[in-house]
Amino acid sequence: TCKPIVMSSLLDTPEMQRIKAAGGLIGDREVLSVLLRRLLKPEYRDGVILDGFPRTKVQVECLKMLYEKMTELWREFYGTPLGIHFRQPVVHIVVLFVDEKESIGRQLKRGREVKAHNEEVRATGRGELWEERATDFDEALAARRYRVFKEQTWDALLSLKDIFHYHLINAQGSIHEVERNIAEELAYQSSLELDPRTYDQLR
Repeated sequence: TCKPIVMSSLLDTPEMQRIKAAGGLIGDREVLSVLLRRLLKPEYRDGVILDGFPRTKVQVECLKMLYEKMTELWREFYGTPLGIHFRQPVVHIVVLFVDEKESIGRQLKRGREVKAHNEEVRATGRGELWEERATDFDEALAARRYRVFKEQTWDALLSLKDIFHYHLINAQGSIHEVERNIAEELAYQSSLELDPRTYDQLR
């Protein structure tokens, strides 16, 4: 029920902004340090959507370790008064996939929209400025950002298929079509899962 954690907005120091502006990835140590500290906040006790994580093999391995530790604690405290604080972890990986041409087109479209919005805010003094990403204004940088995803992130995400609920969503269409694809995929997966109370009873 809380707002998603958007990794790009967490990683907003000047140094990190320079790396993102060039279409690169922030180092694993910085990403994990910021994220783990944020996840300790009480509002994420019941779960959260992580937007933009994991992106590298190291981050994937750390996610596996976190999941294993949470599962270990759930088993250790199951049936005890502290059990409510150590619930069974459930992880869904959702990958929204588009081809390179579509990705570049969307990045540049976002750049045009952000630029127009910010010009209006500056002219009227009303509203908040939106983040301007260098990759959204330069076709070569937008293409590099996509290549970095394919070369460094894609294989890492595929390695999670055997561990977590995994959803590869075709995101080529309109927002409405993509929303429908996501809803249908998650509804299908939910029908395959046991209610946690049923799982506990069987256990």
